[in-house]
Amino acid sequence: MEFLYFFALAGLLVGFVVGLTGVGGGSLMTPILIHFGVSPAVSVGTDLLYAAITKGGGIYVHHKKRNVDWRIAGLLCCGSLPAALATLWFLSASGFDSETVNTLIKVGLGWAILITAFVILFRQQIMRYSQQNEIWITRLTGSHQNAATVIVGLVMGVIVTLTSIGAGALGTVALFLLFPFLPVVRLVGTEIAHAVPLTLVAGLGHASVGNVDWNLLLNLLIGSLPGVFVGSHLAHRVSDKYLRPGLAVMLIYAGSKLAF
Repeated sequence: MEFLYFFALAGLLVGFVVGLTGVGGGSLMTPILIHFGVSPAVSVGTDLLYAAITKGGGIYVHHKKRNVDWRIAGLLCCGSLPAALATLWFLSASGFDSETVNTLIKVGLGWAILITAFVILFRQQIMRYSQQNEIWITRLTGSHQNAATVIVGLVMGVIVTLTSIGAGALGTVALFLLFPFLPVVRLVGTEIAHAVPLTLVAGLGHASVGNVDWNLLLNLLIGSLPGVFVGSHLAHRVSDKYLRPGLAVMLIYAGSKLAF
């Protein structure tokens, strides 16, 4: 199996950013793969399995620390997993040629990245507003809140399967709007518990139609696992005040190149 030094290095850099900021995996990795000649469909499929593997250990850690609300994660999966399968079916049964599918994925990816950049820039303001103001979404009854959580999962299932982006930044903020008084660390743990089965199902679905490059996946993991480790240990030493705006600017540039 060929060792692709460049993609191992890309995995190292993206893993470092993810460890440092907690976001940016799919938002950075998929555009990098597309920029260097990997087709959009294969980029998304490979990145989905990459995300499932790299986040897999996070479930154990968060569960051990009691940072996962399994009821909420289950409700999200009730919406996202069927949506992922339906999206995969649509892509394979639509009769679109590969060029049309790649264009659809590329444009969807661009817009998902732009929305993610917006969320990264204004996440603290959104969360603060949600806690301090009684907007309609925070006044939902229990049954309506459950239904809204399933719907959020459904939307996330489509977005993540189509673009490989959204399971982290977008999902966490959506949950914060629904559950504004749940501790942030518990929201993050719950979203990771939801993201792993979603990205695994979506990634295996892409693999079943040939949209995963296994050699590429291995090389990304060789770089990303130590990158995440180093970034995580340095996270408390670097100011979030500079990290998140810098990441958002990179994402706006990448998203604009893909969407327009």
